[in-house]
Amino acid sequence: MSKTTKSRKKSSESQPKNRRSGLWRLCIRLALLGLVVLAGWMVYLDAVVTSRFEGRRFEVPSRVYARPLELYDGASVSASGLARELELAGYRAGDGVKLGTYRRNGGRFVISARGFVFPDGEEPRRRISLVVSGDKVRSFSVVAGPKSPIVRLEPAQIGGIYPAHREDRVLVQLEEVPELLPSTLMAVEDREFYSHFGLAPLSIARAMLVNIKAGRVVQGGSTLTQQLVKNFFLTREQTLLRKGNEALMSILLELHYEKDDILETYLNEVYLGQAGMRSIHGFGLASQFYFGERLKDLAPHQMALLVGMVKGPSYYNPRRHPKRATARRNLVLDEMAEAGLLTEQEAKTVKAKPLGVSGKPSFTDNRYPAYIDLVRRHLARDYQEEDLQSEGLRIFTTLDPAVQHASEASVSKTLPKLPGSDELEAALVVTAKDTGEVLALVGGKDPSFAGFNRAVDARRPMGSLIKPFVYLAALEQAERYTLITPVKDQAFTLEFDDGKLWQPRNFDKQERGEVPLHRALSKSYNLPAVRVGLDVGIPKVQEKLRAFGITSPISDYPSMLLGSVNLAPVDVAQLYQGLATSGFNTPLRTIREVTDADNEPLSRYNLKVDQVADPAAVHLVQYAMQETMQEGTGRSAYYTLPDQLTLAGKTGTTDDGRDAWFAGFSGDLLAVAWVGRDDNGSTSLTGASGALPIWSTMMAQIPQHGFSPVMPDGVQYHWVDTEANALTGEGCQNARLIPFVAGSEPDTHTGCNGDFGGQIRSWFEGLFR
Repeated sequence: MSKTTKSRKKSSESQPKNRRSGLWRLCIRLALLGLVVLAGWMVYLDAVVTSRFEGRRFEVPSRVYARPLELYDGASVSASGLARELELAGYRAGDGVKLGTYRRNGGRFVISARGFVFPDGEEPRRRISLVVSGDKVRSFSVVAGPKSPIVRLEPAQIGGIYPAHREDRVLVQLEEVPELLPSTLMAVEDREFYSHFGLAPLSIARAMLVNIKAGRVVQGGSTLTQQLVKNFFLTREQTLLRKGNEALMSILLELHYEKDDILETYLNEVYLGQAGMRSIHGFGLASQFYFGERLKDLAPHQMALLVGMVKGPSYYNPRRHPKRATARRNLVLDEMAEAGLLTEQEAKTVKAKPLGVSGKPSFTDNRYPAYIDLVRRHLARDYQEEDLQSEGLRIFTTLDPAVQHASEASVSKTLPKLPGSDELEAALVVTAKDTGEVLALVGGKDPSFAGFNRAVDARRPMGSLIKPFVYLAALEQAERYTLITPVKDQAFTLEFDDGKLWQPRNFDKQERGEVPLHRALSKSYNLPAVRVGLDVGIPKVQEKLRAFGITSPISDYPSMLLGSVNLAPVDVAQLYQGLATSGFNTPLRTIREVTDADNEPLSRYNLKVDQVADPAAVHLVQYAMQETMQEGTGRSAYYTLPDQLTLAGKTGTTDDGRDAWFAGFSGDLLAVAWVGRDDNGSTSLTGASGALPIWSTMMAQIPQHGFSPVMPDGVQYHWVDTEANALTGEGCQNARLIPFVAGSEPDTHTGCNGDFGGQIRSWFEGLFR
């Protein structure tokens, strides 16, 4: 063989070797590059995992609660109102023995109260018995649990302040969770949870075989760690890249964190249903949402249902698909028995039980959007929106569910009966007369609509509602004005510097010459109000309005004396709160207290009062406002309300009936009603025909006391002849018992001393006054 031939052969043999070695080198380089990329990607994924787990893991919404219902002998509540409030708080009609149920037989109730952790301490569980008769609680007793003369029921959750993604959850710690729940979860979803490193290859292989045999996906092989990673960090897309990231992140999670930490996070993260736009995450919230119970109070069959729903919360929704849910729950109960968590007999017994799901969620989205809107505005003074959406604060409000229900019903029932109702809107604000707590608020004829809040944002001329403040400014000058001071009800014309003329008129276009001041107010005559206002001075009236709480601009024009001051219904309620409390400015409040998620107090909103007017002068205005209800523009309220319920109030109407107002109070409640059109169009309504029917319909539904003002120091009542402007005797012609600031009563006497019986009665009244 020639040298050339040998060299060619040698060359041909070396070429495959070179190619193989080159291929190996390429593979090694690619492998090294892949390792570098993988290492870099692992570093990135590691940062993602640790940053989320070591930062704030969950954005927990703030929870907003109504005021708690206090039950005791003599408490004011109707039987229907009590039942409604129990339902609102998630109680179920039942035997009254099982926690969270009540039994009703007419006016007799047995209630198994769940207890609640209030800001001032824990209210224990109790079973109570009571009778509601005549809108009062009678025969109240604690049947089981610690004895107490007063029991507070847990407050209804009326809404929340949610993060943008609308996830909702109640955080639980692993040591608070009944041991049976995580044991069941692992028995069904991941039996090797405490032994694997994030992945379970045998489980994956087993699931693949089961699915191949079934010809469809019937079993998953994901560990709890993988499920957590998928829900916590990743999207739901089914791609190889996502599955690869899921595996890597599961391993990283297991490397960094303890098993118990991962399990606790899973218990708080897992998706378990939907409530409108709000998603239900975690077993803590799911137990309340489906059963109205705290997680620690769930029975085994209830835990089995929740664990079973992990596989498909929508598919196994127990409210929509009870048969599917029951079958899935029973399958989980079998798994529990197989794992030794229940005996075969226990499993058989509880499988026979109904699902036990409450008829409706114990709370859903914000029930009262207009009220929650006002709460958020009050909270904005002290809290950032981000904290409200994510820190799990507990906000205890002043909302009274019974008053709110009556308010919504009065608007929805009364408004359609008014002329032009299709175009009408309404708003209603109700407060506690003495404290300024906002008990109810309706922002429109559709109370559930979370849109324009007319109670807070509809700023409209207040009309004749301003007149009590005009006369108050005058009556504080006791040497010049009393309730019987004659005021002119005569037309006049004002000419301004620019040559424009203003000619105020009475609503009925009539003139009456001279009338006593109290009648001018109770009949709501315009001309006397303007004359008195101009006499005391517009600045004095402005000063009075500001003292009572108005912060918006007030016109300097004389037309403001007839109510050309734009206010929202909640602003009017603020004004009239001072009249109801005898001249004390009491800022309206919707919040009693705010705590953090651990019940540590953050803010307490206590009652604040500031005396801004002479109580004696306010007492005189209150008298005229009571006269308004008995003899004046508000008397039609007694078509609906009982005659014995003493009230004080004022109607208000603006030009062309664009705005119909009524503001008034009893011994317990103050309420402001407004009716009008959003386009500010004219209506055929007045305060008495538009707003007063809504006001009186609401007041008729609430058990309450009449208004009985306390006579302040410096006020004396005298029998007077209002026509003669002189003192007289009881029973004499034109005699009327009227209050005066001491020393301002007339110094002349008609000479009539009245009948002897009247004198004796007056003598006895004087002894006890």
